[in-house]
Amino acid sequence: MKEIQNKLQQQMDKTIEALKHEFSTIRAGRANAQMLDKIRVDYYGTPTPINQVGSISVPEPRTLMINPWDKSAMKDIETAIRNSDLGLNPTNDGEVIRLNVPALTEERRKELCKQAKKASEDFKVRIRNERRDANDKLKKLEKEGEITEDDLKKAQDNVQKMTDKYIKETALKADKIIIAWGKFTETRKVFSEREQSVLKLLEPQKDKLFQITDGKERKNLHPLTP
Repeated sequence: MKEIQNKLQQQMDKTIEALKHEFSTIRAGRANAQMLDKIRVDYYGTPTPINQVGSISVPEPRTLMINPWDKSAMKDIETAIRNSDLGLNPTNDGEVIRLNVPALTEERRKELCKQAKKASEDFKVRIRNERRDANDKLKKLEKEGEITEDDLKKAQDNVQKMTDKYIKETALKADKIIIAWGKFTETRKVFSEREQSVLKLLEPQKDKLFQITDGKERKNLHPLTP
């Protein structure tokens, strides 16, 4: 049982680190080497990360410099960058490739907000899936008689506390938080209580919290709820 909880914590730690890395790859007006992490160069027919075909440095706040170890790969590196969603135009002097990171326009800011919002939501889903998998394993242990019903209840409570902790961390990095769930919150006490606990959990982020209201003035229900 303890092993399941420890594994869950390790998985969620990795998920949060992956989210931080995802945010670092989003161009936000300042140069950083992680911006190029998602780009793959067609290097002799093999998709290869840029940092494996050259060194990357930041000589100035808005400038990235790539020094290819194989100068014949320079055009392939430039092509990969131009074909990416970074919106950067590389230049080279035959020795190094330079990327000037322009100041953000209003349109680009909105686009970045959308990217950050999508990334945050995707990782929250991952955390919920990890919670579900852990609970399924715990239920299996209880069914096989390896733990008692009380043990199961305590373990599930710990799993939920852990999940809340990581959801809160993810929410801190989100631009907006939209509350929406199914109709069971109206009829089943356990879902209603969970609704209130989530709202309490997100209370510090209330300024960026948005609650969906349908035509019947019902709050927080998923748009597809009848």
